[in-house]
Amino acid sequence: MQGYAYTARQGTWSVGESSSSTSWSSQQDTEDDRMIALVLSEEYANLDGAVARRLANLAPVPHVPRINTYIPNLSDASMDHQRLIQRLNVYGLYEVRVSGDGNCQFRALSDQMYKSPEHHKHIRKEVVKQLKDNHSLYEGYVPMKYKRYYKKMAKSGEWGDHVTLQAAADKFAAKICLLTSFRDTCFIEIMPQYQSPQRELWLSFWSEVHYNSLYEIQDAPIPHKPRKKHWLF
Repeated sequence: MQGYAYTARQGTWSVGESSSSTSWSSQQDTEDDRMIALVLSEEYANLDGAVARRLANLAPVPHVPRINTYIPNLSDASMDHQRLIQRLNVYGLYEVRVSGDGNCQFRALSDQMYKSPEHHKHIRKEVVKQLKDNHSLYEGYVPMKYKRYYKKMAKSGEWGDHVTLQAAADKFAAKICLLTSFRDTCFIEIMPQYQSPQRELWLSFWSEVHYNSLYEIQDAPIPHKPRKKHWLF
């Protein structure tokens, strides 16, 4: 299977008139979201490159952004999953598995940037904004009306693709590295198009359908157990 390479998203909607209090609340929520993301991003931006050093012997495959077009059958997906597990074991890597709710690409990116997949909405908004504000960089890879494409991508649950990965790399000045389940393509590297990368984000990519976040085993985050609720609540 052919490999790909990427180099940069936030959506806005036009709605009917609302009260000034509702407008202020929405603006405040947006500012709070940005502040949380900024603080977390600064805290985790300085990566030690441990995963990169472990995979330094792998040659990345050149990447061309594209949208999702192929969904594997169950048999192929099962084989691909086993191949990915073997590669993770060979390189001593640990997957932080994120929910397969259609937001997995953005959840995995959120986990790499903020050590939590729960900021995926912020990631999606920023990537869609990158797509909307820089259409000349990406519309050539999208075989549909470009406005329709980025509006579709603004919806929660819409699968991210290789175009959104390129937009994420550009938006966050990040080198995005994929360890894949492809038979002939183990490693895909997506670089920012017009700036030097300031961070590295490591994802696993399984059978064209799911992304997870990668760490060295010794650096793997401790899973958080859900807090037990009081019997009254």
